[in-house]
Amino acid sequence: MENNNTKRRALGRGLEELFYNEPIDYNKVEEKILTESTKDEIQNIKISELRSNPYQPRKVFDENALNELAVSIKEHGVFQPIIAKKSVKGYEIIAGERRVKASELAGLEEVPAIVKDFTDEEMMEIALLENLQRENLNAIEEANAYKKLQENLKITQEELASRLGKSRSHITNMIGLLTLPEEVQKEISNKNITMGHARVLSKLEDKNQIKELTYKIKDEGLSVRELENLTSSPEKFARTHKVKKQINEEYSYIQDELCEKLGTKVKIKSNKIEISFVNGNDLNRILEVMNLDK
Repeated sequence: MENNNTKRRALGRGLEELFYNEPIDYNKVEEKILTESTKDEIQNIKISELRSNPYQPRKVFDENALNELAVSIKEHGVFQPIIAKKSVKGYEIIAGERRVKASELAGLEEVPAIVKDFTDEEMMEIALLENLQRENLNAIEEANAYKKLQENLKITQEELASRLGKSRSHITNMIGLLTLPEEVQKEISNKNITMGHARVLSKLEDKNQIKELTYKIKDEGLSVRELENLTSSPEKFARTHKVKKQINEEYSYIQDELCEKLGTKVKIKSNKIEISFVNGNDLNRILEVMNLDK
């Protein structure tokens, strides 16, 4: 028991040195864990017993990239043990969740793992660092990772930027995205609006204006420059907003009639009629209502 505690404290001091000195480098953290672990400490763990790290910032994994990794694992095996922590039920993945998911796709039942007794703070830091420095997080995931690291390490945005090798403006702009309404953040995560648009929107205070401009970006294809021009003049926004509203009202009765006739959502905008359908059968039904050949 004493030896384990001694080893745990030594590992803790090592990680603390890496986390609290410049620059923060995930590769060094993982390298330290791997080099300080003996072959005897690497064990095979059933994939069914593994759970995601609760501090994992990545919520969406690229399916194509996972399939490519799965092919590699089928041919060469898992190239590096994952890092895990024993939990009440099974194990929590601290680093290497992509390897676990790809291994499962490859048909494996077990993966090699190094099991360490990390604190919740260390688990968060390792998960955030791995994703920030190794993966392509979407903008909102990246912003949340920066914010959590800053809060967890109790450092300023300027210090965080220096230790991650990023510019201060990049960190500030990214964290600023988290002030946007949730539905706008989803559009950013889904890449329906660009980072250029998002930065302009994050500087606005009026939530309703932000939402309205988000719809204009999607519906009318506003460029970043056009958005900047629009937001620089409240009068311009009010004028275009009023015109759009008038146009919608002008054709609203036609929209309502088409919706009722076709039994589906219909939108008229920018001199175009958009008719929604659920699937091929629904499309065929609509075409029949319109007396059109399939």
